[in-house]
Amino acid sequence: MATDTPVNPKDTDRARTLAGFAITVLLTSFVAATYGFGFYLFAQIVTDMREDLGFGYTVVGTVTAAGQLGFLLFALLGTWLSTRVGAGYVTIGSAALCGLCLVLVPVTDSIVVIGILLTIMGGTAASVYVPLVEIVGKVIDYRHRGKVLGLISSGTSYGVVVNSLLVPAFVGAGNWRGLWYCVGLGTLMTTAVATFTFLRLGLFRGADGEPGHAPEQSGEGDEPAADSARAGWRMVLVRWVVIVWIIKFLNGFACMPFQNYLSPYLREEQGFDIHSAAQVWGVIGFIGMFAGFAVGWLSDRIGVRTSLLLCYAMFFVSAMLLVLAPVHFLPMVSGVLFALAFYPIYGLVPAYVSKSASGAAATVIFGVTNVTQGLGGIVGNYTAGFLKSATGDFRWYYVVIAATTVVLGFLATRLPREGSPESAVGKRPPPSRVDKDLAHA
Repeated sequence: MATDTPVNPKDTDRARTLAGFAITVLLTSFVAATYGFGFYLFAQIVTDMREDLGFGYTVVGTVTAAGQLGFLLFALLGTWLSTRVGAGYVTIGSAALCGLCLVLVPVTDSIVVIGILLTIMGGTAASVYVPLVEIVGKVIDYRHRGKVLGLISSGTSYGVVVNSLLVPAFVGAGNWRGLWYCVGLGTLMTTAVATFTFLRLGLFRGADGEPGHAPEQSGEGDEPAADSARAGWRMVLVRWVVIVWIIKFLNGFACMPFQNYLSPYLREEQGFDIHSAAQVWGVIGFIGMFAGFAVGWLSDRIGVRTSLLLCYAMFFVSAMLLVLAPVHFLPMVSGVLFALAFYPIYGLVPAYVSKSASGAAATVIFGVTNVTQGLGGIVGNYTAGFLKSATGDFRWYYVVIAATTVVLGFLATRLPREGSPESAVGKRPPPSRVDKDLAHA
């Protein structure tokens, strides 16, 4: 007669730790690929591609705008698909599609085809990111989600750093096509490893909750995917969810133009040379590699809301330095504060959602935040350009940014404590097991 072998709790904890580590590395790699390669690589080597293929800056502007449109469309599509086929399929499919497009870019000389591929890659940056809160909620313990999502949010900076290392080697040798092949094949290889890992962890499931739905580590009750999705779409009636959507809109409104107009502001209006402006950008990228994880780690201890307030305070000081004293070394200080605030913000919001909602409801909530963020970026960039044209000075938009951070700080104070009964969405009451996780945090 067969007897069950007792499970060693230490082995179980070790397996969960390894699973969490693997998922964190893979999801960070996906963000690095879809954002760092799919979103930003074209901008870094556009000069060389223009010389070879013979297109103008009007085309560059059109392709860039198309990438933003792709981001918005795929944010909606990714949200819809995640509630039907599962977060695991959408994440893996988005990464594989990005890798395929990266490989196809150098195959053609048609800028129209390249533009379509870049639009799709801009979309995969959104659709790979939307399901992350659901996947992290399944694999990562509640008390570690802040630091994990903070690290994942810094994936963009890792991708940009990899670009910076590869571009001189390939483009310097006149081989910009080889660069696309390199990052594309690397992305596809990572996707293959991730597919195997997702299968082992049971992260693939059907829309009806077929086997393979991994249990959530935080202890939330399992809720049918269809019910959780319907709860997610009804979140327009929940106050804190609407606040999160507004916060993400204002994040896009303030953060994206801050980056886009920083170099023109410093060089054209403040008289800094290209090397000084590049140094500011270099510091922002370097700090971004660690800021997300560091502030995410802090948020697991002091709370997401408090960490958001800290970030918005640094963001406010950063903007005001550019308004009041953009001289000497102070723009560098502004860049440091911006990096310490910018990268963590994009991990703190999904961390809050992950700690307050579960299942497909969390995916829907976070999916809409990506749409509002994209809309905020569009409105912010247009407003910055309008103010520049009307006043002849970028300084006034940094005044607007500073004012926006004050509003963001106020909104952060209106959020209920993450994981509290007031914020719970997509869970079966009572949330006693979540409270136990909080007690162990």
